[in-house]
Amino acid sequence: MVSDGETIATGEWYPPHSSAAVPARLLSRGGRLIAVTAEDAALSDGAIGKVSFSARVGSIPRRAVFTDGSVFESADNDAIDAFLRAGGKSGWVHRLEEFHPRIFVFAVAVVLLAVGIYRYALPALVEVAILVTPPVVSEMMSYGALNTLDTTALSPSDITEIRQAEIADRFRKVAANAKGGADRYVLNFRNGGLIGPNAFALPDGNIVLTDQLIELAGGDDEMITGVLAHEIGHVEYKHSLRQLYRAAGVAGLVMLIAGDMGSGVEDILTQGGGLLALSYSRGAEAEADRRSVELMRKAGMDPVAIARFFDLLETKLGDHSRTSMLSTHPGTPERKQAILDYVEILERD
Repeated sequence: MVSDGETIATGEWYPPHSSAAVPARLLSRGGRLIAVTAEDAALSDGAIGKVSFSARVGSIPRRAVFTDGSVFESADNDAIDAFLRAGGKSGWVHRLEEFHPRIFVFAVAVVLLAVGIYRYALPALVEVAILVTPPVVSEMMSYGALNTLDTTALSPSDITEIRQAEIADRFRKVAANAKGGADRYVLNFRNGGLIGPNAFALPDGNIVLTDQLIELAGGDDEMITGVLAHEIGHVEYKHSLRQLYRAAGVAGLVMLIAGDMGSGVEDILTQGGGLLALSYSRGAEAEADRRSVELMRKAGMDPVAIARFFDLLETKLGDHSRTSMLSTHPGTPERKQAILDYVEILERD
């Protein structure tokens, strides 16, 4: 018989590997936990440090598991919480007792696996996805992205039709030397609004040029054409699709580790293709810069015209950023110098 000791909670006791419930109380006495019947007959007895408590989840009954496999279950969660906070098995001591080295090893293994997938498997899968993507997918993504931009950020161009025709004519001369020919690429004029002076390419070959960039150029049509040639390079090298599939792959990797993320991946695939095209990796930007030089040379235009665009960014917009290890794009001065160096290499050849 057990008559002394502090009652922690009332509930039911289950013998090891049995569902036969016995009305019981959980007592604390002398550093031990004891499950007793209504008549104070001992059912289970164990040191406080050896009895594990289940975590609290809403109003779900808590379980105290003894070393012999028997279980005391109680819906009196507040009483059990009060006991744990009072020092019966609380704070860092409780967490330390619940810590299992295998959990730490498993967590490290998951992190290493995720890094390996991101570093090696994901790039290979992206290239496979690029190869098997039919043109209709790029067209659907571009259509959805342009519609989204037109309803949120862009508006109809204020540039006169005559001026648009002048720029479009130069654009077609450059595009004629690109992969797929001039018919593959469509130049769209828009008022950029908050986007400001910009040009960007969508996966299917649609290229958007904002009024603000035309105004910033101040009549330097070859500079505008050099920027558009840069965007053609993004289309040729399928940088938008790579960016999209990489984002989808990262989202899938996070889902694999953290669980369902809802409609996040679906949103990326249906609406994000063109929006992701607004930002490329350092390597993609440098690759498109070099392609601009090549296309401008083939069209008989100034191959360093795009470098003047970076001069404008520095002088008019105050962009003097330089590359650091944490930057995602080459800095303006670095990109300009890389273009000049590439032109020199081509001229030597």
